[in-house]
Amino acid sequence: MDDLLKEYLPILVFLALLIMLGIAFIAASFFAAEQKPDEEKLSTYECGFAPFEDSRGQFDVRFYLVALLFIIFDLEVAFLFPWAVTLGETGAFGFWSMLIFLGILTVGFIYEWRKGALEWE
Repeated sequence: MDDLLKEYLPILVFLALLIMLGIAFIAASFFAAEQKPDEEKLSTYECGFAPFEDSRGQFDVRFYLVALLFIIFDLEVAFLFPWAVTLGETGAFGFWSMLIFLGILTVGFIYEWRKGALEWE
C-alpha cells in the first residue's frame, strides 16, 4: 500500500507548488498594483462602452446554428477516437451503433446546411 501512495507523491507536490504559486501571484499583484477604485472603474460596461439598450434583445438564428454546428463536429470527433480504438472489442453492435450516431449528426449537419449557416457574408 505504501508503494501505491508513493506514486501519488509527485502529483501532490505539483499541486502544492501550483497552489503556492497561485497565491503568490495574486498577493504580488495585490501589493504591487495601485488600488484606486473610482466610479468609472466600478460602473457596468459593455465592450468598454456604457450599455445603451436592453440586454434581452433578440439574436440572429445564425449564432445558434453556428453553435449547433460546433457541437456536431465536436461530438463527432470526441466519440470517433474512442470508438476507433475499441472497435475490435465492441464488434458489430458497436459498429452499427456508431453508424446510427453518425447518421443523427449528419441529419443535424444537413439541417444547418439547408438553413444557410455555412454561408458566410
